[in-house]
Amino acid sequence: MYKYVATYEDYNGTKRTEEFYFNLSKAELLEMEMVHPEGFEGWINRIVQADDRETILETFRNIILKSYGEKDETGRRFVKSKELSESFMQTEAYSDLYIKLVSDADFAAEFVNGLVPKVEAADKPVLAS
Repeated sequence: MYKYVATYEDYNGTKRTEEFYFNLSKAELLEMEMVHPEGFEGWINRIVQADDRETILETFRNIILKSYGEKDETGRRFVKSKELSESFMQTEAYSDLYIKLVSDADFAAEFVNGLVPKVEAADKPVLAS
């Protein structure tokens, strides 16, 4: 799980500091691994090395959408929905995060590494070919 602390000015001119959370479950990571032949990390590295700016922008937008959520009060659930993601994307905090992701490679690596779960070898599925 990655916690992003943003200080930004809202649309009423009020300065706010808020925490936003991003996470991919092992199941979500598996889906992303299986969709890309080179795996999730290999896919990210390929588009960055190719300097495919349109794909980079789209990829980070999609990663934010897929990983944004809110922890419930028990900490047992990480709630995600289209509505929550869209609500976050309507804030200046989203805009600041998005710009930072596409302009700072070190921050982008920290963000992606932070939201990806630690997967042990025993957790990796073996799929029959």
